[in-house]
Amino acid sequence: MSRALSIAIVGATGLVGRELIRLLLQRRFPIKSLRLLASSRSVGKKLLVGEQEIEVQEANHNSFTGADIAFFGATPEVSRNLVPVAARAGAVIIDDSPVWRTEPNVPLVVPEVNGDDLAQHRGVIAIPSSFITPIVLALWPIHRLNPVKRIIVDTYQSVSASGTRAVAELTDQSRAVLDGNTAMPHIYPHQIAFNLLPEIEVFLDNGYTKEEWKIVQETRKIMHEPDLLVSATCVRVPVFVGHSAALHAELSHPMTAEEIRDTLREAPGITVQDEPSISLYPQPWTAAGHDATFVGRIRQDISHPNGFAMWVVSDNLRKGAALNSIQIAEELIARDLI
Repeated sequence: MSRALSIAIVGATGLVGRELIRLLLQRRFPIKSLRLLASSRSVGKKLLVGEQEIEVQEANHNSFTGADIAFFGATPEVSRNLVPVAARAGAVIIDDSPVWRTEPNVPLVVPEVNGDDLAQHRGVIAIPSSFITPIVLALWPIHRLNPVKRIIVDTYQSVSASGTRAVAELTDQSRAVLDGNTAMPHIYPHQIAFNLLPEIEVFLDNGYTKEEWKIVQETRKIMHEPDLLVSATCVRVPVFVGHSAALHAELSHPMTAEEIRDTLREAPGITVQDEPSISLYPQPWTAAGHDATFVGRIRQDISHPNGFAMWVVSDNLRKGAALNSIQIAEELIARDLI
């Protein structure tokens, strides 16, 4: 890689922020200096970065002077307020919030799919929702050979996407239920322990949730297919880390399950686990901690001659958030865009 860069991480004490720190070190990202930023509640905390302890500073209007890249893994409010500030200071922002994803002039990027869009950035780059990245990653190699006309996707999303308090709530509720006590919900509208909630974000007038509508908007934008037919159901599940999706797609012409497997085996970022005879298929438990998006249960859709179905699983904190952000930064360096 080229010259070392000055890096700022907003939301450094959160789940995504901590994963960013780990992956920057693991991937030997060229760091000249590292600023760890968070809310005033976390100021003074020290995080171990390699063999060095770095003190957390408050993220404010003075935080970005001299920064080359600012990774944002904070709340939408923080991104809305501070991303323009960081951009004016000269940093390239890679943002994990929903604030900028549908903005026409902001690239929404999964490098393996639409890395070329980075050339259009004006200082701000968005990454997709953590459950959308593995979906487009699995669809794209097939779409390039045999255009996708329609998808129906059901997602099964872990609690870590809601932050550290949701992880603690699942832990506490599980203990309470196993001890014969009542589980009190705080983060979610109902008990999440030993339960499924087909409600992620608010319901819209059309009956879909905001989370489900993100799949429509973000998939179309990333794949450059504004008329792609998409329908989704998003479900919160009592899993700590790892999003899963049952994906059904209609192609332009028939394609066998073996052809799809062969295509995906050659695709970057994909690991095929598909041997039903030995119960080999992706699971969130085994996907957690890994960079790849795992695909299995690949089969032709018996309800449509051009259809197929598959099961997709990915670590939402890694490829769904931190890893995708770092890969974007690496791609910016490789393309001399920073």
